[in-house]
Amino acid sequence: MTERNPPIQSELPLPFPELSGDLPLLPARMINEFQYCPRLAYLEWVQGEWRSNADTADGRYQHRRVDKPGGKLPAPEEDIDKKLHARSVELSSNKLGLIARLDLIEAEGDQVIPVDYKRGKRPHVEKGAYDPERVQLCVQGLLLREHGYQSDHGILYYVGSRERVTVHFDDELIALTHKAIDGLRLIAAGGQLPPPLQDSPKCPRCSLVSICLPDEINFFKGADIAPRPLFVARDEALPVYVQAHHAKVSKNGETLEIFVDDKKVTKARLMEVSQLVLNGNVYVTTPALHELMKRNIPVTWQSFGGWFMGHTIGTGHKNVELRTAQYRKSFEHASCLHIAKGLVEAKIRNCRTLLRRNWKSEEDNKILLSDMQSDIKRVPKADTLDALLGVEGSAAARYFKHFPRMIRQPDDNDSFHFDFTGRNRRPPKDPVNAMLSYAYSLLTRLWTITLSATGFDPYRGFYHQPRYGRPALALDMMEPFRPLLADSCVIQAINNGEVRPSDFIQAAGSINLTPEGRKRLIATFERRLGQEITHPLLGYRISYRRLLELQARLFGRYLLGELPDYPNFITR
Repeated sequence: MTERNPPIQSELPLPFPELSGDLPLLPARMINEFQYCPRLAYLEWVQGEWRSNADTADGRYQHRRVDKPGGKLPAPEEDIDKKLHARSVELSSNKLGLIARLDLIEAEGDQVIPVDYKRGKRPHVEKGAYDPERVQLCVQGLLLREHGYQSDHGILYYVGSRERVTVHFDDELIALTHKAIDGLRLIAAGGQLPPPLQDSPKCPRCSLVSICLPDEINFFKGADIAPRPLFVARDEALPVYVQAHHAKVSKNGETLEIFVDDKKVTKARLMEVSQLVLNGNVYVTTPALHELMKRNIPVTWQSFGGWFMGHTIGTGHKNVELRTAQYRKSFEHASCLHIAKGLVEAKIRNCRTLLRRNWKSEEDNKILLSDMQSDIKRVPKADTLDALLGVEGSAAARYFKHFPRMIRQPDDNDSFHFDFTGRNRRPPKDPVNAMLSYAYSLLTRLWTITLSATGFDPYRGFYHQPRYGRPALALDMMEPFRPLLADSCVIQAINNGEVRPSDFIQAAGSINLTPEGRKRLIATFERRLGQEITHPLLGYRISYRRLLELQARLFGRYLLGELPDYPNFITR
């Protein structure tokens, strides 16, 4: 007979052996993060994600004094002065696999006491502090013991209330600390991102909530929840465009200064700059470039005519797991076809919606909309990328054939008309095509920067196959957004009279925007990016600028296997 109630097996510890080779030491702060939320620790430690918010900025400010090294920690065999105060002391141990920077070390008799500074006020909980803070302090105590010091307790100092809380390193806390250490080592070695918390009160104040996307991931996996609008924090930083011939960009303190012919024409505060976009022959000083890379502000290089040439960033994103998953799927024909079908269907649907919303002709558009619906139904039937390209080409020809019907008809007295008979490029032969080409270049640049910032390789695509110098993944991801961001801003610029006949220059059978014309179209494009819309699936309001990052991160979650499919953005 089997036992009706077999004994419960106790959880066995899984200690890691002493580190060797190039395995990194775990920072004490990461043990804190793991105890708080394993997913947060994995995102920061393994995938290299980070984003500051008001809480993290305040924490750095509160640590400004103890982050400056001061005093000296004597050797364990020396007599320790009772008035010992050593600040910002770094200790590590290969045996424990840990490293920590101790804010402050004090002495009391033969005891060496670590003091850890915390922002905010002391919490009124049973043990005087929350477990993540107690575990982080215990890590510091374990490191002191490993180096031969006596350390039976530590102190948490809460800056907000100016209170000290004593934490004793008893067996229970030491066991909890070792469990957290081994747990973080285990998930890091396993290479599997822990699932997000569900409807947790921890999420709204987390600095990585817009990267983790806990509610969004749970929603797309079928959870019966309404995603909280955690992602839509306002970002005041905007791109700075420089297109004056022989302009120079230099750094002066916390600002970028722009000179033309050695005369300062304008300046921009670095904290308000999201990108630096350079058109043509523009010079950037080395100190300015170093500061931009330090702050992870990308520099985009474009030809004088607006052709996207590349971008400069710092060391790049550390999330090698995402790029590995991207490369792996990009070599699978079935995966490429599945992703491409979703992108093309979303593009045709958004083109159809744009035509329906902006139709200005007296002609009936029911047949056109029905034909485009038929194009949408043909997408799932395509069995190769070439067949899918044929479906997209057919839908695009239909779309651009009727594109003029979204443009306001000029008065009879107007001598300048925005005539458009079809899509042409390289070079564009009419003003509308010149504006479309430039808007697509702006969108390509924006998607390339967004993908690089979120950990992708923008040059390895799924629908657009790799070709030298072509950001294939950026071209993939922008397909559904061509009508929503590029085409719509061209239509708006024309219909609102934001572009003028004097904004174009014609030569050798081609036509292009003048610098003033590009400036006007850039303004329309940036205004469109700042427009807020209600996400059709998630239900909260978000700007198009933020939406691109959200879609990039959702695509990453799909490639890593966390989502069953990529939720393309289809406007209503």
